[in-house]
Amino acid sequence: MILHLQTVPARNGMLWLRHGFKVFQRRPVALAGLFSLFLFASMLMLMVPGAGVLLLLMALPQLSLGFMLATHLVLQNQTPSAVVFLLPFKLTPKRRNTQLLLGACYALLTLGISLLAGWVDGGSMDQLQQLMADGAAPEKLAEAAANPALLWGAITRLVLAALISIPFWHAPALVHWGGQGLMQALFSSTIALWRNRGAFAYNALLWGTLVMSLGLSASLLAEVLGLAQILPVLGMACGLLLSTVFYASLYFTFIDCFMFGAPTELPDNKA
Repeated sequence: MILHLQTVPARNGMLWLRHGFKVFQRRPVALAGLFSLFLFASMLMLMVPGAGVLLLLMALPQLSLGFMLATHLVLQNQTPSAVVFLLPFKLTPKRRNTQLLLGACYALLTLGISLLAGWVDGGSMDQLQQLMADGAAPEKLAEAAANPALLWGAITRLVLAALISIPFWHAPALVHWGGQGLMQALFSSTIALWRNRGAFAYNALLWGTLVMSLGLSASLLAEVLGLAQILPVLGMACGLLLSTVFYASLYFTFIDCFMFGAPTELPDNKA
């Protein structure tokens, strides 16, 4: 497939989000099931001694590509299944190996960020997590959270994680649909996000606003109704919904930047 790098207006950031919700509305059970399946698989991978975390990190780029393929199927009035996560490895040996190499690079870079951030915060994040796991007193938790090194470690994690997400954002799709090699895919993805930084920044702002608004609304509703005990359940449900919609929207960011552009309106669902 021939891909052409395109520049899109910033307002398309809203278009991607809106289309993600529309696609989810067409196949909510199937799409939510795919994300739930990945979460279950993630727990199984974490149970693998030693290599569990590495396997999970390697799988994350394929999660985004799998959902792009799932969204494409929904637009074709088909119901996606778990097969979408295996399709990228069935094209050619070269593309399969490149996808595996992408996953390995992403995992190693993420582990490197974790080690660097741990050095910056002096282990304060691990200490806070251990105190929370042990059910420590609120005073001890507040003291650990007030450590200035914890803030710098968190900033390091967030900034570096955002930076490495840029070359990997479209890379799996560029390998799958464009047949690009490792370095070409990483470079093309970086250029696409930079050229369309307005749309991606607007999209990120919308997602951040939506997450905070939904979280605040759920908290207020639970407080008013006196159902604070179900707040964790509401949080999990909202998290599953928004995560699924987010991944369903990734397909539109790709076709907008590299293919024929995201449509203003989706075709009617005939299924």
